[in-house]
Amino acid sequence: MVGILSLACLAAVLVALLADPGDAFAPQAVLPKLHRDASGKLSMIDPAAHVDLIHSTASLLPSLSLSDAVDTPDLGGAASTIPGSVGYSKASYYTTLGLYVLSFPGIWSQIKRSTSAKVKRKTFVSDGEAASDGKDLRQQAGEIMAYMKANNYEVLEAGETITFRGLVQKSLSQALFLTFCTFLGMASLALVLQIQFQDLTLPGIGSPNWFYLMLLGPYAGLYYWRSGDRIDDIKVKLAESDDAQFNEVTIEGNDDELERMWRTLDLREKGMVKVEGILA
Repeated sequence: MVGILSLACLAAVLVALLADPGDAFAPQAVLPKLHRDASGKLSMIDPAAHVDLIHSTASLLPSLSLSDAVDTPDLGGAASTIPGSVGYSKASYYTTLGLYVLSFPGIWSQIKRSTSAKVKRKTFVSDGEAASDGKDLRQQAGEIMAYMKANNYEVLEAGETITFRGLVQKSLSQALFLTFCTFLGMASLALVLQIQFQDLTLPGIGSPNWFYLMLLGPYAGLYYWRSGDRIDDIKVKLAESDDAQFNEVTIEGNDDELERMWRTLDLREKGMVKVEGILA
């Protein structure tokens, strides 16, 4: 009995679909009728009615313009008003620029000092006659004299203080070093000027290329080389402690020569403790 009722229901639905698809499963007043298109597919809206619906809906919409919908801001201050934009602090910029200007004369100072000796005065000590394996003043003076002779120094004055005079030859490596430092200094200066004066126009030249300043680099080496060899004086004074445990050697002269001298003669700076290196 149930099977017969089920078949009857299915038959009724099939008849309704074949008779009028728009009346199936929905009242006429609720859902629109189904229509078949050219390919035989069912659609809820008739194409002609669909076009009319679009036109009628569009006629009801108010006319809008882009200026009404979007309030466009003034982009003149975009760098300062848009969150997350990239900018810089003028205070930081000019502070950095000021520090650069103050430090830049150091290049000229380096070039000028290269032609003159950096004189220092230091006191060294060595083991005296009373110490184990020590040296007396005469032996210590003989070692200093032999060292100075080996480095082309001659005795200028002999007395309580002995003055040696020698000729320091110009160095090619020093000339190349000054050229390199000046080259980098001029490059950094050109970069600063290029940023600071972007819109500068000079009469007859136009916009200058500041990086031509880098051509001044070789002139630093030439300035050093043309200064020629340097005359160098070194003064040495010897003294012995009261108990003859130490010999004091006071040396005044070129800093570089002092460094080589105490290392060669195995001297110790007074008041300092010599510490052997790990790899010594």
